[in-house]
Amino acid sequence: MGASTSAEPRVSAEQKEAEAVAASTGALPMLQKAFSKLANPETNAVPLENLQQCFSFPGERRAYSGSNVPDSFPALFDPLGSCLVDQFFVPDKGGISWVEFVRGYNKCCARVSASISLNMLVRVFVAVSGSANVAPRLEFESGDADCKINGHLLPGHVFLLLSLCWVVSWGSRNLKGEGNLGLPDLNHLVLSACARVEGGLNVWDCDVSSLEVQLPAGKFVTWVMSTVPCLPDCLRQYFHARLQMAETDGVELASSNSSSIGDISSIAAYDYILTQGRAWAISITQKSTVNEEISRAFISNGGGMDDKLVYRSSTHGRGLGRFWSHVEGYKGPLLILIAASSGDAHEGNSIDRKWVIGVLTDQGFENKDIFYGNSGCLYSIGPVFHAFPPTGKEKNFVYSHLHPTGKVYQPRPKPIGVAFGGTLGNERIFIDEDFAKVTVRHHAIDKTYQSGSLLPDQGFLPVEGLISEVEVWGLGGKVAKEVQNSYKKREELFTEQRRKVDLKTFASWEDSPEKMMMDMMADPNAVRKEDR
Repeated sequence: MGASTSAEPRVSAEQKEAEAVAASTGALPMLQKAFSKLANPETNAVPLENLQQCFSFPGERRAYSGSNVPDSFPALFDPLGSCLVDQFFVPDKGGISWVEFVRGYNKCCARVSASISLNMLVRVFVAVSGSANVAPRLEFESGDADCKINGHLLPGHVFLLLSLCWVVSWGSRNLKGEGNLGLPDLNHLVLSACARVEGGLNVWDCDVSSLEVQLPAGKFVTWVMSTVPCLPDCLRQYFHARLQMAETDGVELASSNSSSIGDISSIAAYDYILTQGRAWAISITQKSTVNEEISRAFISNGGGMDDKLVYRSSTHGRGLGRFWSHVEGYKGPLLILIAASSGDAHEGNSIDRKWVIGVLTDQGFENKDIFYGNSGCLYSIGPVFHAFPPTGKEKNFVYSHLHPTGKVYQPRPKPIGVAFGGTLGNERIFIDEDFAKVTVRHHAIDKTYQSGSLLPDQGFLPVEGLISEVEVWGLGGKVAKEVQNSYKKREELFTEQRRKVDLKTFASWEDSPEKMMMDMMADPNAVRKEDR
């Protein structure tokens, strides 16, 4: 038996294992191309400088616009590339080998538990904030990926961490990073995290920058896992997007427009209830195609928000009829936002408290006198953000009922309006037919959505608010919009046909409506006998 003459190099078990994990995510071909573009042909390894430049936040001497940008915010992104390389890659003498390159990707982007992903995000934040001299007092018990985190965060640290996640989310969809980066208002998320510690926190008149709340690391982790569990995915998406860009040697693959979003305060969409900060908060509450649609439409390119707007009360008119004329025929998911104000019932004065609530439905509206729907989610958006997904106990997701067309006596008429959750007569959210008032009831009457207060300091009694604005955003993509347009054209055609009178259907002049009208005008008092 002669020795084997095969010239193929032997693949180690470590390499096979790393490649198998990467292949399970579908990223192995991309990693192979990216490694060939970044690696030094002589050493067959990626130099640290190349990898750090690959993960660096795009754009030099970037201008950050927005009224709430802290002084330490720009300094977070200078060391981002080096911190990511130090966190996920183990270099050899010549740089990052192929095996360590794949392992680093798996460590960040492979399928792991949510707690491990959050742990990695916090580690990266501690590293970049430490370089900016604003690091929180956090300690990791060990080097394990799922170890316990001790210490606490201040509201300013929570804001910086959320801002970091927002920026990498924006960067993963704007790979070239052109133009000014606007930082949206994220105070509703910071107050949501702080409210978990301070139960009596006055969120109505609260300045986040002046809060002196110490948020324990354990409670912060609990808040992220229960309220915004998709927050760690922001880092994973940025990591993958930067390597994807390296694979194509600078060719941008993001489906969104890569042009600058500019100063966020100058965008017309800033006047909407659905700001970019609120849209991003909703998009990181759960993983779904609907949330991806929100992220793609409202985060990557805020200037294109008008394409998703289905109804706005200040533009299209108030009332159930105006509302129905714009939402009828839309067969995709919808996001409904309600901005209202109510008095402070606890203090017995007339101070108006402004608040925003929202509802995400998985289907369009139907004219029914019963509840319907298969899924949905309620949101307390302002001044504090909370999400209330379905419980699975009942399916009273949506109720939308118009006035009956025929005058039929109803001993117990059904409510006219739009509602979400609860039961008939005891809806958790109810909008009247004039779109003037909205009633929010205690969660005890609702078994469809999870319990919790939609409004700060909400008691057991119903809260009635004066509506200032209602918005409906379509999240079904182009297909749902095309179906609605076809439906509207068909209804317009039917309406036009019903208006026309076909004279050919009349046998003769004696039977025509013109002859009857002329006879009545000639002698309206004439006695006419019915032909028998």
